[in-house]
Amino acid sequence: MRYTYIDSPLGALLAVRDEVGLTGLYLPSGKHPVSVRPEWTRDDDAFDDVRTQLAEYFRGDRHDFEVPTHAAGTAFQKRVWAALVDIPYGQTTSYGKTAVAIGVPDAARAVGLANGQNPISIIVPCHRVIGADGSLTGYGGGLDAKRWLLAHEATHSGATLPI
Repeated sequence: MRYTYIDSPLGALLAVRDEVGLTGLYLPSGKHPVSVRPEWTRDDDAFDDVRTQLAEYFRGDRHDFEVPTHAAGTAFQKRVWAALVDIPYGQTTSYGKTAVAIGVPDAARAVGLANGQNPISIIVPCHRVIGADGSLTGYGGGLDAKRWLLAHEATHSGATLPI
């Protein structure tokens, strides 16, 4: 595994990849910040695609990412994470609607757990999932980061989001 840090308005993001794609993109804040593991090798040059696309996102020029991803997870988690990528930029959805979208309408809580275990923040936009009542619910990077990301997308999409 290779890693680097990428500057962002939210602080230094920790990016991790293997030979297939990005396995993690971690915010510096939140309940469980991720640290570099001893077996990882720093390789700043291996992340030019991620760095470029994130810079475009933070400028408001990029709404969809084309970075190959390779997150480890259960089959269910991967279904949820794939559904997150389908949430349009500048829009939000609920855990219940995501459960319906993946064909398991009674699994809103399980969707919430999978959403919370998404290792590739921003690019797999778990920040776009909110409570059924429109409230901002937990976010691995912290609610301030979630609020910032939603406000950023609202600014660059013209959407009105619950921030």
